[in-house]
Amino acid sequence: MLVKRLLKRGVAHLDPPLAGLLGLLLLLSLATVYSASGGDPDKVLAHLTNMGVALTALFLASHIPPQRLMQFALPAYAVGLLLLVAVELVGDVVNGAQRWLNLGVTRIQPSELMRLAVPLMIAWYLHHKQEILRPLDHAVAIGLLLVPVALIIHQPDLGTALLIATSGFFVIYLGGLSWRVLAGAAALLVLAAPFAWHLLHGYQRQRILTMLDPSSDPLGAGYHIIQSTIAVGSGGVAGKGWMNGTQTHLDFLPERTTDFIFAVYSEEFGLIGNFLLLLLYGAIIFRGLVLAAGAPTLFGRLMSASLVLTFFIYAFVNMGMVSGILPVVGVPLPLVSYGGTSMVTVLFGFGIVMSVATHKKLVKT
Repeated sequence: MLVKRLLKRGVAHLDPPLAGLLGLLLLLSLATVYSASGGDPDKVLAHLTNMGVALTALFLASHIPPQRLMQFALPAYAVGLLLLVAVELVGDVVNGAQRWLNLGVTRIQPSELMRLAVPLMIAWYLHHKQEILRPLDHAVAIGLLLVPVALIIHQPDLGTALLIATSGFFVIYLGGLSWRVLAGAAALLVLAAPFAWHLLHGYQRQRILTMLDPSSDPLGAGYHIIQSTIAVGSGGVAGKGWMNGTQTHLDFLPERTTDFIFAVYSEEFGLIGNFLLLLLYGAIIFRGLVLAAGAPTLFGRLMSASLVLTFFIYAFVNMGMVSGILPVVGVPLPLVSYGGTSMVTVLFGFGIVMSVATHKKLVKT
């Protein structure tokens, strides 16, 4: 009885439909990584370990009361900013980018922390201003977003910066940002586009040009896109079958366990498999938004909806990148690609969504 009671309390803050859908996606991920790695036992074991850590993060996050999350907002944001500044000053340079901070025993990438800290901070700020929300408050929220985004762009890491900017934008938009402001901002972005092109690094401009015409450098910059689109197209309607992808197993497809794992999946499971994967992603996003809509506070709604919509953006950007309709920006397919940091971040975020949905009382702090 005691064990049963403890188990019941342990899963009380998990949402069964969402947890089940996430579990299905992780099983699919395990099968795809196994195939993409050629059954490499070390990589498969590491992937299983990452899953265990990420599921633990989800479980722990689901038990953190929303009022505790609110208390973490400002410290997490402040620590994240300090770490980004530290990266600017003493960060390790890898492949021409200064994104990592060496702590002696390990290296960390502070921009990963900001994926959660930025929407958490903005949601906290707007929650406290909801009774007298003014245009100035939205301006402050935009400032809270732009500071870390600017630091991350300078590293340079445009892909992560754009994704963090998107997550913060979702919070601000859902917090009641006027359509007039949005229209004005969109107009400014269009006008600034020609100037922004000259501010991009050379390799960033090359990625955009390669997306438009990958055949211009088929053995260099265009190689990734060409091979991934061949893999996606060669899957046909029903796919070649699990472990039977020729682009994958003949080593034509680069980064096949990480950024381009969607190409592996498409080649082996085809159009039907892609439809089922999109259906699974859609079900996760729909359930997450249902939980967000039912949150009892503005903080809960903003935070939960932002995390779910950001999950959608990650999936859309990766699939678009692999299919050749978006530039290659190094974004993994969420909860499918091999890699621990992204998986832990995503599942911790879904743990927050479950926490907000299951903890019905929130004391304003």
